[in-house]
Amino acid sequence: MNHPSPHTAPQGGHHVHEHEHEHEHEHEHEHDAGDQVEILDLDEEVLAEHIASITDWLPIGTSPRRIVDLGCGTGAGTLALLDRFPEAELTAVDLSAAHLHRLREKAAAVGAADRVRIVRADLDATAWPALATPELVWASASMHHMPDPDRTLRQVHDLLAPGGLFAVVELAGFPRFLPEDAPEEAPGLEERCHAALDHHHAEQVPHRGADWGTKLTKAGFTVEGERTVTVDIGPPRTDAAGRYALSSLRRMRGSVASALTAEDLAALDRLLDTGSPHSILRRIDLSVRTERRVWAARRT
Repeated sequence: MNHPSPHTAPQGGHHVHEHEHEHEHEHEHEHDAGDQVEILDLDEEVLAEHIASITDWLPIGTSPRRIVDLGCGTGAGTLALLDRFPEAELTAVDLSAAHLHRLREKAAAVGAADRVRIVRADLDATAWPALATPELVWASASMHHMPDPDRTLRQVHDLLAPGGLFAVVELAGFPRFLPEDAPEEAPGLEERCHAALDHHHAEQVPHRGADWGTKLTKAGFTVEGERTVTVDIGPPRTDAAGRYALSSLRRMRGSVASALTAEDLAALDRLLDTGSPHSILRRIDLSVRTERRVWAARRT
């Protein structure tokens, strides 16, 4: 957060974030995407400093004048890149009209609307829309949802200007929020949810956790840098972190409920009940822990 995105799950062309469901018909995706706007915005708010650290780290020589954000979501990466490269114009690509509408609002709010070109497209399609010849392509929490990521990498290679840079940002798993001994009535609940989610993703998102460095090299890129960005925020938590945890665990529930015991599911539902004294919004020991992995690859 792509997602990355940590964050979601669509497939190429949609913003692809760990909180989203896998391939659905477009109208179903659009409904889900509307629901996902909040969590993508919270992802941006909570992790803004970490996203900025990634854009600052990119091994850029001459500042790019043209940037493409593939699977832009509601614009976390887009806005960070516009801030990092104030002379650049950016093409933001996503399948979701709801995501793109929100991105347009945010770009206008920071006075950058004239620097952003919005393109609604499905990157799973064989033919991509015209995206000019960017010097930088950014893909956050989106590559692992592509049905044929090797083909997508070759498409990005051909799209880039010679010497251009491709930044791949991937999530190293769903974020964690609770201490290991929480909640009191079901210690270790979050880890059991993660185990169930990992099993779900292994079936539904086979490219999650791929060796992107090797794939980039195979596609003709020269990998110039790789890093892991560790996120460990709080406590004390912010209100945004609380809402982020709530939205994240709500979306996790949809993927793991069938794999949990009745006791664990009841404990999870108490955390998600905002009117309960056990609500995650009332916990003072909440934190946000996750990782982003980043690859910077050059078209030579």
